[in-house]
Amino acid sequence: SSFGFLFSEDPMTSSFLATTYISLVPNLILFFVPPNIRTSSLNILVSFAVGGLLGDVFLHLLPQVFLGEHGEVIELGDGKMKWRNLYVGLGIFGGFLFFFLMDKFMRVASGGGHSHSHHNHGHGENQGLSTSVKTDAQIRQRKKTDTSEPDNRKITQYTVNQNVNLSAYLNLLADMTHNFTDGLAIAASFYTSPAIGISTFAAVFFHEIPHEVGDYAILIQSGFSKSRALGAQFVTAIGAFLGTAVGVAIEEATRNPELIPFLSGYLGGESNSIISASEMIIPATTGGFIYIATVGVIPELLEDSEQATTCEKLKNAFWQIVAMFVGVGLMVGI
Repeated sequence: SSFGFLFSEDPMTSSFLATTYISLVPNLILFFVPPNIRTSSLNILVSFAVGGLLGDVFLHLLPQVFLGEHGEVIELGDGKMKWRNLYVGLGIFGGFLFFFLMDKFMRVASGGGHSHSHHNHGHGENQGLSTSVKTDAQIRQRKKTDTSEPDNRKITQYTVNQNVNLSAYLNLLADMTHNFTDGLAIAASFYTSPAIGISTFAAVFFHEIPHEVGDYAILIQSGFSKSRALGAQFVTAIGAFLGTAVGVAIEEATRNPELIPFLSGYLGGESNSIISASEMIIPATTGGFIYIATVGVIPELLEDSEQATTCEKLKNAFWQIVAMFVGVGLMVGI
């Protein structure tokens, strides 16, 4: 694999190495990113990330959970195989539902009721779990509204600032939760196989770059200084390491019952069981990736600036599609 030299043969070591790369490199890139990055440029990065996430789902994770590591149909007998596939499908839905509930909670807590509309509300009303982009049109629209209502601005300024700060902190909490699930997925993937681990690492890594850039821009627009925004992004990386540690503990308990007898009794399952609890992590990860890509990110790409001409919109769409294919192509090559 192209990234094989970055990792160890030991899945525990590889899991923590992958989490370190994912947490460190995208945040270091933020030192060189202007807070007012062009939306069109960010959307191309986001499109590449979507291609990577969906490529990992359709080319690696789904075949893995249904067919096994090398594509052989898992031998369980017709009856058990039917139930196993049912559990795997429910695991995928469970991962999707978990991200939906987290996204919904963050939107409700920040006072917003609209999922993906960008033109009629401010920061606090559309900031969900996996939102990556703020459009230039939204920022301009907000500025225009502020200047057209000078009498109301002073009266509502304190409330608006409170909402903006709440939204920023909720975004950080959501980011930490998101990073926790990423760490869990990384650990489960490397314990499944080195190939699955590396492909999941690549998908998460290239998704994190535009995700972190988008979150950084939101924090800057919410009143954070550059140093404070950078520090906050590094703090959210704690969630990824916690997730990796939990994932490693689950996998080690499953494979070495003598290490954590209490956990292994619940996670490992019996030798004749259809599927163990630890084996449900990859299906849940798959469902989470599907939610992030299709519900959290793609709707952002469908939004165009109101000031853009038809030609500009078509040009942006073309480069987004190209970037998406490049992301999928990367997953083909891994």
